[in-house]
Amino acid sequence: MNADRKYQQQRSMLVEELYSRGDIRSPEVRSAMLSVPRELFIPNFIRFEAYIDRPLPIGRGQTISAPHMVAIMAEEMNAGPGQKVLEIGTGSGYHAAVVSRLIRPGGHVFTVERIGDLAREARKNLSRAGMENVTVIEGDGSIGLPEQAPFDRIYYTCAAPDIPGSVLEQLADGGSLLGVVGPMSGVQGLVRLKKKDGMISEEQLTRCVFVPLIGEKGY
Repeated sequence: MNADRKYQQQRSMLVEELYSRGDIRSPEVRSAMLSVPRELFIPNFIRFEAYIDRPLPIGRGQTISAPHMVAIMAEEMNAGPGQKVLEIGTGSGYHAAVVSRLIRPGGHVFTVERIGDLAREARKNLSRAGMENVTVIEGDGSIGLPEQAPFDRIYYTCAAPDIPGSVLEQLADGGSLLGVVGPMSGVQGLVRLKKKDGMISEEQLTRCVFVPLIGEKGY
């Protein structure tokens, strides 16, 4: 069995496991997770672990999130075709790749990464995987991306001390934001904020553990 076939089988098995556990609930997220080759977003020396459901190191002290967390966030974000999305914290590009599948046709993901090496590597990963509707920007994601606002969806892939008003201002009316809020290490919380008629509502979703957000509005 060649490597591509092996990874495809492992991907299918993992997605079915996540579906049976309820982490994946919708056919859209199931299809997106099946369509993105996670092995292309992982360093060569640990590529054999691509479909183990846990975070993996990608260098510079950063990680690629566990598949179940990517699935949970994709479900809770409820993104759809044609939407403009902001991701804060690109990492290897995998999470953005999954979201990019959910917003086709017509949608676009803008993702901001502060570490130059990771931003460049993410661009290569996304290109290899054939993701054409993702733009990787090197910069301070903690302040968002005001020049491209407003966004229908915003989500964090790192833990912030709070969600600043300056980022919420970049959320379109009727849009939602998934944030990870909590200490630099230890247990944090996944929260969903919705904007309706200029008012913000907040919902606590689940506990999680992410690397910290570093930047002007981070740690």
